[in-house]
Amino acid sequence: MGLAQFFCLFFFFTFLISCKNSVSVELSCGAGPVHVILEPPDPVLLDCHLGATEYPLNITWLRDGVVLSESEAVQLLPNGSLLVLPSSRDVEGAYSCLSGSSFGALTSRTVTLQLASLSRFLQDPEPQVVPESNTARFECHVEGLPTPSITWEKDQAPLPEQTDPDDAPRYVTLPNGVLQVLGVSKDDEGLYRCVASNSARKRYSQEASLTVTPGFLSSEVVITAPPRDLTVVLGQPAVLECMAQGQPKPFVSWSRQDGKPISTDVVVLATNLVIPDTQSQHAGVYVCRANKPKTREFVSASAHIRVLAPPVILQPPESRALSRANTARFVCNSSGDPAPVLRWLKNGEPVQWSARVKTQSPGVLLINQLGLEDAGYYQCIASNSLGTACATAKLLVIVKQGLPSPPQRLQATPHSSTSALLTWEPPESNSDQVIGFSIHYQRATGSDNMEYQFAVNNDTTEFHVKELQPHTAYTFYMVAYSPMGASHPSQSVTVEMLEDVPSASPQLSLLSTSPTEIRVMWLPLSLQLSRGAITRYRIDYHEDVFSVEVGGNETQATLKDLKPNHAYQLRMAAGTRAGFSQPSEWAIHHTPNLTQVLFAPTELKVRAKMRSLHVTWQPPPNPTQITSYKLAYREVEAEEPANEETPVADSHQIRLRKRVKHYEITGLAPDRLYEVKVWACNKQTEGYPAVWKGRTEKFTDPVRLPDYLPPLPPSSVKAQANSSTSIWLRWEKPPFSNVRIITYTIRCSPAGTRNASLVSYYTSTSQEILLGALKPFTRYELAVQSNGINMGGPFSSTVEESTLADRPSSPPTDLQLTAINPFSVFVSWRPPLEPNGIIVSYRMLYSGNLSQPDYLWNNLSHDGSITSTEVLGLMSGTCYYFKMGACTEVGVGPFSTVKDVHTPQKPYGEHVECVSSVCFSNLGNCSLLYYSCCCRKLLLQCTNSTAPNISSSSEAQLLCLLSLQLLQRERE
Repeated sequence: MGLAQFFCLFFFFTFLISCKNSVSVELSCGAGPVHVILEPPDPVLLDCHLGATEYPLNITWLRDGVVLSESEAVQLLPNGSLLVLPSSRDVEGAYSCLSGSSFGALTSRTVTLQLASLSRFLQDPEPQVVPESNTARFECHVEGLPTPSITWEKDQAPLPEQTDPDDAPRYVTLPNGVLQVLGVSKDDEGLYRCVASNSARKRYSQEASLTVTPGFLSSEVVITAPPRDLTVVLGQPAVLECMAQGQPKPFVSWSRQDGKPISTDVVVLATNLVIPDTQSQHAGVYVCRANKPKTREFVSASAHIRVLAPPVILQPPESRALSRANTARFVCNSSGDPAPVLRWLKNGEPVQWSARVKTQSPGVLLINQLGLEDAGYYQCIASNSLGTACATAKLLVIVKQGLPSPPQRLQATPHSSTSALLTWEPPESNSDQVIGFSIHYQRATGSDNMEYQFAVNNDTTEFHVKELQPHTAYTFYMVAYSPMGASHPSQSVTVEMLEDVPSASPQLSLLSTSPTEIRVMWLPLSLQLSRGAITRYRIDYHEDVFSVEVGGNETQATLKDLKPNHAYQLRMAAGTRAGFSQPSEWAIHHTPNLTQVLFAPTELKVRAKMRSLHVTWQPPPNPTQITSYKLAYREVEAEEPANEETPVADSHQIRLRKRVKHYEITGLAPDRLYEVKVWACNKQTEGYPAVWKGRTEKFTDPVRLPDYLPPLPPSSVKAQANSSTSIWLRWEKPPFSNVRIITYTIRCSPAGTRNASLVSYYTSTSQEILLGALKPFTRYELAVQSNGINMGGPFSSTVEESTLADRPSSPPTDLQLTAINPFSVFVSWRPPLEPNGIIVSYRMLYSGNLSQPDYLWNNLSHDGSITSTEVLGLMSGTCYYFKMGACTEVGVGPFSTVKDVHTPQKPYGEHVECVSSVCFSNLGNCSLLYYSCCCRKLLLQCTNSTAPNISSSSEAQLLCLLSLQLLQRERE
């Protein structure tokens, strides 16, 4: 070490000592503080340390989600750190950073900065009048950051000291701001006040008097201060009081309601329960029981403790390296109270959901048909009211060599309202390797659309896609498959299906607001039922058949100039440019007579669901006469016309208040015809009903994929390591297939390999196979293909599994021995070429006698993370033999060949000792590097010593002098 290095270290640590009062907080995507208190005058240094970005290109700081601008109180340092000065409340907020690199970007967890503060007293102690020998209780409440310490004063002086340390304490001060004075006497009278203090300031409460009166204790046991339910933040203290009195003095005990033992870190202070550092296991119901001695008489009280906790990531997502067209699955589980809300980020931005990118549940992210654009950093963010936690996974998309290019010139043409013809041309490159294609399609509009896919053989360049929805736009793309894997997706094309006649008619609501009119109302058809743009509606009604057409944007029509007190049949059909739908069932409506008092409710609308009907209406033209409504519903046959008379006996009737304008009918069957009636009532009569007749929605079966020639790939492919050289692979048959599957082909290769010679193929007639002769502790990519007669489908999505660890197959390499001095040897080595697992330790055997058996050699064990050490306590002038072995969690592997080394003879003359060490002394927030050099006969030592860190006597003197100066400065 040269002089320049010494001076560099000197000035560096001088800087660290000068800033030791600052608070440094590292913002990463991992565990760490969620709240930091700014205590003047000490600044806070925020370091943006997102380890996944090896070479940050830029760092952006945010406060409360907004990009932060520099100011005098917030300074951006050259290394990207942020220095926050506690100058005003403007610097408070939630801070986070965003770091970008060439691969992607990462965001940190959020840290909330708040200035130290102490509020005014929210509760002052109140005067107490207590009989002699009873217990007095004072309480105050104040809020502050950091949590203030609470003490009490009597007559503006500290509470009297306990005279006899063996006596039970009479003054009990609890962390929640409560003072209990046990067994009061006249000497305890006076003025009491509460003192709260923290780093921000000190405050005094108002004084409250204690007056002691003559009295006696009742023989009845009473709990005068029962425990109260608490909600405590993790790490904060919790106090459950239980003050009891009686004669004789009752015995107070605590227990948990669930029968579990109370934690050993819980303190019983007098008769109170104090938890200094509340953790999740402390949550529960605690029971205080006060027993009268020598009797079975007792009273009890209970309270519940809820422990709020900031989010913690229990299972972080794992980084993955997958081939294109595979499926990436990230799992992230968290805990906290309140339950955290999970969200996903990609490169620091919210994940854009699509049919390919979706969540099975909030903690599972699925990305199907991986492409190069999916590579990047994915982060799981868990948030609740107490803070955030995050975890990061890196997704690398591997593109293998020799893959086919995507299919060319894909075109889609509507063939009918429910089918489309797809045509394409083979890939331009490696088309002879193509074994099949997959076709993918989904609706072009809307969100969270499901993507459908199926396979076609490699001997065709066209396909009819059937069972599509009329008048709906679809987006199609294709992927070509070879035994090596999948191509890039082709260019996508979008096509809109032709219109069709509606598949259903609107469901009618009928009412009369006068004796000569019928108002017909309906709800617009859904897109699925309309199957095109509705351009017109047709209403048929008779005695003799009449027809009326209205525009497609209308939802009601009024038929006029009808006969009073007359029955009319009505039905309706909806039309697109392709024609009209089948008309609805005939409904009968009876116009009221001229003397009818209460007309039917208006605007009757019914929204049909699969198992329920949501009914809404408005009052009739004469609402002041109404005292209530009645609603009736029943299932009817298709050929049975709707009846306008008062509901028959088999219908369900519900009486509703005057102000009710809607009702949900539940417990219905799918695809059944129902009749609903609503009418108004008063004290004298019942009005004319408004009638609706229609069907509940059909039960929707899972969508069936179209038929196709080649079989689909197997599903639910799962791999499980069986040993260090074998893996069980199991799968299920494709869910849909009209082809008899004869065999399955299994593809197996080391993960990430690009060498086709390393890919192995196996055949199985069952739905499982044990793959053997694999390498230990190696990750493999596995996929399965379904094979019909003379045809094979595409391979399934790749799954990955690692073989188990084993003993190392080879010893440590490059064993080097160097004699440092007559009594020690420096040994270095390299890890074994075939470790077969994580090296957890190295075993070193050495001896001065080569002919001894191994168990008589000296045995040293070293951590698996080091590859060099110094062996001490040897004899001078001796030949030593060394050999090394490496250990995994399974066991030790073979030992290396024996190597020897000679220790030199001890120099003639007085033995010189020199200790050169590097120590770290914790000095506030800084680490002070110093050398402790204990030398005897310095010049002789520096002349003869072989220690590598001391090269000359002048340098040794400088080293000792520098250490003494640094130590002296710290003591001052």
